[in-house]
Amino acid sequence: MSRVEFKKNGSIMGDMYLAVDIGGTKTLVALFNRRGRVIRRIKFKTSWQKERFIRELTSVLTRFKKFKLAAVIVAIPGVVQKNCSVRFGNRDWGTFSLAKTFQNLFDCPIYFENDANLAAVYESHRLPGKTVFLTFSTGIGGGIAERGHLLVESDKFEPGHKIYTIDGKTAEWEDLAASSALEKAFHVDAATELRGKKTMMQIAERVYLGIPDIISKYQPNTIILGGPLGKIFNLYVKYLPKNDGVRYRKPKRPLESVIYGCYLFGKTQE
Repeated sequence: MSRVEFKKNGSIMGDMYLAVDIGGTKTLVALFNRRGRVIRRIKFKTSWQKERFIRELTSVLTRFKKFKLAAVIVAIPGVVQKNCSVRFGNRDWGTFSLAKTFQNLFDCPIYFENDANLAAVYESHRLPGKTVFLTFSTGIGGGIAERGHLLVESDKFEPGHKIYTIDGKTAEWEDLAASSALEKAFHVDAATELRGKKTMMQIAERVYLGIPDIISKYQPNTIILGGPLGKIFNLYVKYLPKNDGVRYRKPKRPLESVIYGCYLFGKTQE
Protein backbone atom coordinates (compact mmCIF):
# COMPACT_ATOMS: atom_id res chain seq x y z
CA MET A 1 0.00 0.00 0.00
CA SER A 2 2.98 2.34 -0.32
CA ARG A 3 2.31 5.62 -2.08
CA VAL A 4 4.01 6.47 -5.35
CA GLU A 5 4.73 9.91 -6.76
CA PHE A 6 5.71 11.05 -10.26
CA LYS A 7 6.81 14.60 -11.02
CA LYS A 8 7.88 16.30 -14.22
CA ASN A 9 10.55 18.97 -14.22
CA GLY A 10 9.50 22.45 -15.20
CA SER A 11 5.77 21.90 -14.78
CA ILE A 12 3.66 24.96 -13.92
CA MET A 13 1.76 24.77 -10.64
CA GLY A 14 -1.95 24.80 -11.32
CA ASP A 15 -4.80 25.60 -8.99
CA MET A 16 -6.94 22.46 -9.32
CA TYR A 17 -6.71 18.84 -8.22
CA LEU A 18 -7.88 15.84 -10.18
CA ALA A 19 -9.09 12.92 -8.05
CA VAL A 20 -9.51 9.48 -9.63
CA ASP A 21 -11.27 6.83 -7.55
CA ILE A 22 -11.05 3.42 -9.24
CA GLY A 23 -13.57 1.19 -7.51
CA GLY A 24 -14.72 -2.36 -7.98
CA THR A 25 -18.07 -1.25 -9.39
CA LYS A 26 -17.50 2.27 -10.68
CA THR A 27 -14.72 4.75 -11.36
CA LEU A 28 -15.24 8.36 -10.33
CA VAL A 29 -13.15 11.22 -11.67
CA ALA A 30 -13.63 14.55 -9.88
CA LEU A 31 -12.05 17.96 -10.43
CA PHE A 32 -11.53 20.03 -7.26
CA ASN A 33 -10.71 23.70 -7.00
CA ARG A 34 -8.14 24.82 -4.45
CA ARG A 35 -10.79 25.33 -1.78
CA GLY A 36 -12.01 21.73 -2.02
CA ARG A 37 -15.15 22.22 -4.06
CA VAL A 38 -15.97 19.68 -6.78
CA ILE A 39 -16.55 21.61 -10.00
CA ARG A 40 -16.80 18.69 -12.42
CA ARG A 41 -17.23 14.94 -12.09
CA ILE A 42 -17.58 11.95 -14.39
CA LYS A 43 -18.54 8.44 -13.27
CA PHE A 44 -18.41 5.28 -15.33
CA LYS A 45 -18.65 1.56 -14.75
CA THR A 46 -15.34 -0.19 -14.05
CA SER A 47 -15.08 -2.81 -16.79
CA TRP A 48 -14.06 -6.37 -15.98
CA GLN A 49 -11.76 -6.28 -19.02
CA LYS A 50 -8.44 -4.54 -18.31
CA GLU A 51 -7.82 -3.21 -21.82
CA ARG A 52 -11.34 -1.83 -22.10
CA PHE A 53 -11.08 -0.19 -18.68
CA ILE A 54 -7.83 1.55 -19.62
CA ARG A 55 -9.38 2.80 -22.90
CA GLU A 56 -12.43 4.16 -21.10
CA LEU A 57 -10.31 5.71 -18.36
CA THR A 58 -8.04 7.40 -20.90
CA SER A 59 -11.06 8.77 -22.76
CA VAL A 60 -12.46 10.33 -19.60
CA LEU A 61 -9.11 11.71 -18.42
CA THR A 62 -8.56 13.41 -21.78
CA ARG A 63 -11.47 15.71 -20.98
CA PHE A 64 -9.47 17.20 -18.10
CA LYS A 65 -6.25 17.96 -20.03
CA LYS A 66 -7.28 21.58 -20.58
CA PHE A 67 -7.22 22.41 -16.86
CA LYS A 68 -4.14 23.64 -15.01
CA LEU A 69 -3.64 21.00 -12.36
CA ALA A 70 -1.63 21.17 -9.16
CA ALA A 71 -1.71 17.37 -8.89
CA VAL A 72 -3.47 14.19 -9.96
CA ILE A 73 -4.25 11.71 -7.19
CA VAL A 74 -5.24 8.16 -8.16
CA ALA A 75 -6.97 5.86 -5.66
CA ILE A 76 -6.31 2.16 -6.27
CA PRO A 77 -8.45 -0.67 -4.79
CA GLY A 78 -5.42 -2.79 -4.03
CA VAL A 79 -1.63 -2.64 -3.80
CA VAL A 80 0.57 0.12 -5.20
CA GLN A 81 4.25 -0.74 -5.71
CA LYS A 82 7.23 1.56 -6.04
CA ASN A 83 7.54 1.32 -9.82
CA CYS A 84 3.86 2.24 -9.97
CA SER A 85 2.71 -1.20 -10.91
CA VAL A 86 -0.63 -1.93 -9.34
CA ARG A 87 -2.55 -5.03 -8.34
CA PHE A 88 -6.29 -4.62 -8.01
CA GLY A 89 -7.78 -6.60 -5.17
CA ASN A 90 -11.09 -7.00 -6.98
CA ARG A 91 -9.89 -7.93 -10.47
CA ASP A 92 -7.92 -10.88 -11.82
CA TRP A 93 -5.67 -8.60 -13.86
CA GLY A 94 -2.33 -9.53 -12.34
CA THR A 95 0.21 -6.76 -11.73
CA PHE A 96 0.45 -3.99 -14.33
CA SER A 97 1.40 -0.34 -14.64
CA LEU A 98 -0.95 2.62 -14.86
CA ALA A 99 1.81 5.23 -14.74
CA LYS A 100 2.11 5.86 -18.49
CA THR A 101 -1.63 6.29 -18.85
CA PHE A 102 -1.43 9.36 -16.62
CA GLN A 103 2.07 10.60 -17.52
CA ASN A 104 1.11 10.81 -21.18
CA LEU A 105 -1.77 13.14 -20.34
CA PHE A 106 -0.70 15.36 -17.44
CA ASP A 107 2.35 17.53 -16.77
CA CYS A 108 2.04 17.79 -13.00
CA PRO A 109 2.78 15.66 -9.91
CA ILE A 110 0.90 12.35 -10.01
CA TYR A 111 0.29 10.30 -6.88
CA PHE A 112 -0.93 6.71 -6.59
CA GLU A 113 -2.31 5.49 -3.27
CA ASN A 114 -4.55 2.80 -1.85
CA ASP A 115 -8.19 3.93 -1.81
CA ALA A 116 -8.92 3.05 1.82
CA ASN A 117 -5.82 4.98 2.90
CA LEU A 118 -7.13 8.06 1.12
CA ALA A 119 -10.56 7.67 2.69
CA ALA A 120 -8.84 7.50 6.09
CA VAL A 121 -7.03 10.77 5.31
CA TYR A 122 -10.31 12.58 4.73
CA GLU A 123 -12.42 11.02 7.46
CA SER A 124 -9.77 11.52 10.17
CA HIS A 125 -9.01 15.09 9.12
CA ARG A 126 -10.65 16.90 12.06
CA LEU A 127 -10.82 14.09 14.60
CA PRO A 128 -8.63 13.80 17.72
CA GLY A 129 -6.41 10.78 18.27
CA LYS A 130 -5.99 7.73 16.07
CA THR A 131 -8.68 6.80 13.55
CA VAL A 132 -9.24 3.46 11.85
CA PHE A 133 -11.34 3.77 8.72
CA LEU A 134 -13.04 0.64 7.41
CA THR A 135 -14.84 0.47 4.09
CA PHE A 136 -17.43 -2.25 3.57
CA SER A 137 -17.88 -2.35 -0.18
CA THR A 138 -16.88 -4.94 -2.82
CA GLY A 139 -14.41 -6.11 -0.15
CA ILE A 140 -13.30 -4.73 3.20
CA GLY A 141 -10.43 -2.29 3.12
CA GLY A 142 -9.04 0.04 5.70
CA GLY A 143 -6.67 2.81 6.58
CA ILE A 144 -5.15 4.19 9.78
CA ALA A 145 -4.59 7.90 10.19
CA GLU A 146 -4.28 10.69 12.72
CA ARG A 147 -5.69 14.13 11.98
CA GLY A 148 -5.56 13.61 8.23
CA HIS A 149 -2.10 12.03 8.07
CA LEU A 150 -1.52 8.37 7.33
CA LEU A 151 0.32 6.35 9.95
CA VAL A 152 2.98 3.80 9.07
CA GLU A 153 0.72 0.95 10.25
CA SER A 154 -1.65 1.74 7.40
CA ASP A 155 0.75 0.42 4.76
CA LYS A 156 0.20 -3.20 5.79
CA PHE A 157 -3.36 -2.92 7.05
CA GLU A 158 -5.51 -5.44 5.16
CA PRO A 159 -8.37 -6.28 7.56
CA GLY A 160 -10.66 -7.90 5.01
CA HIS A 161 -8.45 -10.95 4.57
CA LYS A 162 -8.47 -12.14 8.16
CA ILE A 163 -10.38 -15.41 8.79
CA TYR A 164 -13.46 -15.57 11.00
CA THR A 165 -16.38 -17.92 11.60
CA ILE A 166 -20.07 -17.11 11.86
CA ASP A 167 -23.13 -19.37 11.67
CA GLY A 168 -20.88 -22.33 10.94
CA LYS A 169 -19.21 -20.61 7.96
CA THR A 170 -15.48 -19.90 8.05
CA ALA A 171 -14.17 -17.37 5.54
CA GLU A 172 -12.32 -14.10 5.11
CA TRP A 173 -14.01 -11.21 6.88
CA GLU A 174 -14.88 -9.51 3.59
CA ASP A 175 -16.64 -12.66 2.37
CA LEU A 176 -18.86 -12.48 5.45
CA ALA A 177 -19.41 -8.76 5.98
CA ALA A 178 -18.54 -6.70 2.88
CA SER A 179 -21.51 -5.02 1.23
CA SER A 180 -21.25 -7.42 -1.70
CA ALA A 181 -21.38 -10.40 0.69
CA LEU A 182 -24.39 -8.98 2.53
CA GLU A 183 -26.23 -8.42 -0.73
CA LYS A 184 -25.83 -12.11 -1.54
CA ALA A 185 -26.68 -13.28 1.97
CA PHE A 186 -29.83 -11.18 2.27
CA HIS A 187 -30.86 -11.31 -1.41
CA VAL A 188 -30.93 -7.58 -2.14
CA ASP A 189 -29.57 -5.56 -5.03
CA ALA A 190 -27.82 -3.05 -2.77
CA ALA A 191 -26.76 -3.22 0.88
CA THR A 192 -28.26 0.23 1.42
CA GLU A 193 -31.72 -1.35 0.95
CA LEU A 194 -31.38 -3.56 4.04
CA ARG A 195 -33.89 -2.89 6.82
CA GLY A 196 -35.44 -4.48 9.91
CA LYS A 197 -34.24 -5.05 13.48
CA LYS A 198 -33.34 -8.72 13.00
CA THR A 199 -31.39 -7.96 9.84
CA MET A 200 -29.54 -5.08 11.50
CA MET A 201 -28.57 -7.30 14.43
CA GLN A 202 -27.15 -9.85 11.99
CA ILE A 203 -25.26 -7.15 10.12
CA ALA A 204 -23.81 -5.81 13.36
CA GLU A 205 -22.66 -9.31 14.28
CA ARG A 206 -20.84 -9.69 10.96
CA VAL A 207 -19.37 -6.18 11.05
CA TYR A 208 -18.08 -6.73 14.57
CA LEU A 209 -16.16 -9.92 13.72
CA GLY A 210 -12.88 -8.16 13.00
CA ILE A 211 -13.22 -5.18 15.31
CA PRO A 212 -11.84 -6.75 18.54
CA ASP A 213 -8.61 -7.69 16.73
CA ILE A 214 -8.30 -4.17 15.32
CA ILE A 215 -8.82 -2.57 18.71
CA SER A 216 -6.34 -4.92 20.37
CA LYS A 217 -3.61 -4.32 17.81
CA TYR A 218 -4.00 -0.63 16.91
CA GLN A 219 -5.83 0.89 19.90
CA PRO A 220 -7.80 3.50 17.94
CA ASN A 221 -9.85 6.28 19.46
CA THR A 222 -12.36 6.19 16.61
CA ILE A 223 -13.54 3.52 14.18
CA ILE A 224 -15.34 4.82 11.10
CA LEU A 225 -17.52 2.36 9.17
CA GLY A 226 -17.72 3.47 5.57
CA GLY A 227 -18.74 2.36 2.11
CA PRO A 228 -22.41 1.46 1.48
CA LEU A 229 -22.71 0.35 5.11
CA GLY A 230 -21.91 3.92 6.07
CA LYS A 231 -25.22 4.93 4.51
CA ILE A 232 -27.18 2.71 6.91
CA PHE A 233 -24.82 3.19 9.86
CA ASN A 234 -27.54 4.58 12.15
CA LEU A 235 -29.66 1.46 11.67
CA TYR A 236 -27.15 -1.11 12.94
CA VAL A 237 -24.68 0.82 15.13
CA LYS A 238 -26.92 0.42 18.19
CA TYR A 239 -26.35 -3.35 18.02
CA LEU A 240 -22.55 -3.17 17.94
CA PRO A 241 -20.91 -4.14 21.26
CA LYS A 242 -19.38 -1.18 23.08
CA ASN A 243 -15.65 -0.89 23.74
CA ASP A 244 -14.24 1.45 26.36
CA GLY A 245 -12.40 4.38 24.84
CA VAL A 246 -13.45 3.60 21.26
CA ARG A 247 -16.13 5.50 19.41
CA TYR A 248 -17.96 4.25 16.31
CA ARG A 249 -18.61 6.97 13.80
CA LYS A 250 -20.50 7.42 10.55
CA PRO A 251 -18.37 8.77 7.69
CA LYS A 252 -18.89 12.37 6.67
CA ARG A 253 -19.30 11.26 3.05
CA PRO A 254 -20.09 7.52 3.03
CA LEU A 255 -19.70 7.06 -0.73
CA GLU A 256 -17.24 9.86 -1.50
CA SER A 257 -14.63 9.65 1.26
CA VAL A 258 -12.02 8.52 -1.26
CA ILE A 259 -12.22 11.43 -3.71
CA TYR A 260 -12.17 13.98 -0.90
CA GLY A 261 -9.21 12.11 0.55
CA CYS A 262 -7.52 12.43 -2.83
CA TYR A 263 -7.96 16.19 -2.69
CA LEU A 264 -6.61 16.52 0.87
CA PHE A 265 -3.69 14.20 0.15
CA GLY A 266 -2.73 16.19 -2.95
CA LYS A 267 -2.95 19.49 -1.11
CA THR A 268 -0.77 18.33 1.78
CA GLN A 269 1.98 17.21 -0.63
CA GLU A 270 2.70 20.76 -1.81
